[in-house]
Amino acid sequence: MKLLSSLIVLSCLSTPLAAAEATHIPDAAVRTAEQLRDRALGDDTAYQFVTALTTEIGPRLASGDNDAKARAWVIAKFKTFGFDKVYSEPASYPKWVRRHESGEIISPYPQRLVLTALGHSFGTPAGGLSAEVIRFDNLAALKAADPALVKGKIVYIGFHMQPHRDGADYSTASSIRVDGPPAAAAKGAAAYLLRSAGTDAHERIAHTGVTGFENATAHGIPAAALSNPDADQLERELASGKPVTVKLDLDVGFDGEYTGANVIGELTGSKKPHEIVAMGGHLDSWDPGTGAIDDGAGVAIVAGAAHLIAQLPQRPERTIRVIAFANEEAGVYGAKAYANAHAADVAHHLLGSESDFGAAPVWRMSASVKPQARAAIAQIAAVLKPLGVEYDEKREGAGGPDLAEMHKKGMAAMTLLQDGTHYFDWHHTANDTLDKIDPKELAKNVAVYAAWTYMAAQAQGDFGSAPGAFAKDKSEE
Repeated sequence: MKLLSSLIVLSCLSTPLAAAEATHIPDAAVRTAEQLRDRALGDDTAYQFVTALTTEIGPRLASGDNDAKARAWVIAKFKTFGFDKVYSEPASYPKWVRRHESGEIISPYPQRLVLTALGHSFGTPAGGLSAEVIRFDNLAALKAADPALVKGKIVYIGFHMQPHRDGADYSTASSIRVDGPPAAAAKGAAAYLLRSAGTDAHERIAHTGVTGFENATAHGIPAAALSNPDADQLERELASGKPVTVKLDLDVGFDGEYTGANVIGELTGSKKPHEIVAMGGHLDSWDPGTGAIDDGAGVAIVAGAAHLIAQLPQRPERTIRVIAFANEEAGVYGAKAYANAHAADVAHHLLGSESDFGAAPVWRMSASVKPQARAAIAQIAAVLKPLGVEYDEKREGAGGPDLAEMHKKGMAAMTLLQDGTHYFDWHHTANDTLDKIDPKELAKNVAVYAAWTYMAAQAQGDFGSAPGAFAKDKSEE
């Protein structure tokens, strides 16, 4: 009887104990989040932010002339947005410069080529270089090639990206861009060309982006991307069966080291200020355009969301931290600096997500959290559902390219994926300009970020952040 009584007592205790471990968002917080969501749809703060950033500063090449200007601009802007604290943290990286770039087919049929040097490309000799082009169907074929076939030639790989809502083809295209130049260099190639990693099949504009050359000590070669119509032209000439010679003149390259910084704004938590809900975007951009969709929009979205929360009568219980990351484009240097600086504090980073996929509406949400927090994530999903956001319970969420670095350390994370159907039409090009942003769609993004961050900051319980907590997760998609 005594044993039976003990079992009954344990049975009665088990349900409340299990419930106490589950993370939950109070009803009052849900109602406030719904109000924030609806208010955001009529708020143009984020659009005014990205308008001013792209107009007053423009392109923000990491370590370029506008790097420090953009940083000072954002610090000043954040101070007008109601943040309790605005500061910066240093991030160092190689300085890479672009001065001049041109290319042309010399033979058999001379044609001028529209191209752009890739980030961290090495320059050509003064006056340029000319060499025969050798084509490979894919990256695997290049890696398997006999170096004797490659030595002294310009390697070319052409991959046609197709538009997808989730940007599925970009992983293949970016691998060709990042890994192809070092692979060609290792086999003695004189230079490297690829079909632009973009979905704008008929635009004569090239897409830049970083290579796998990390610094000036790498065994590097000149590397550039052709516009899609110019890649078509090169392929037609290669198909003629006659040797094709191309001349490249790229005045680009590394120029020492540079120290930039992440810009951070905080709304200090009213009850648990040491616990942080993190959201971010990256401040740098490539230089051909004005960095509107990549990623001025992202910084504008998270700043606009925080600005709305700052107007509430009372601060959320936990600190909301907005991070404008430095140099995502050429190696997520700002993100790595942040993750290294805050690794010991990862358990206090409750939940994080970054906006870095343009300004079209969010359509899919996924999360990597502890099992006991799934119900709270479902609560967030319910508030976001009227905005057209679908919750994929089976998919992991790494938080975006920059906050993925903190996720690797153990921070719980969400991925809020925007519609990328047209994103790669403009990505990394001169066409990345403000006119590609629809103000109403941008406001929907602000609504998503304002709602989820507030709910996370008010949650009863945590989301599972701890050192190494999500080590089994796959890398950011």
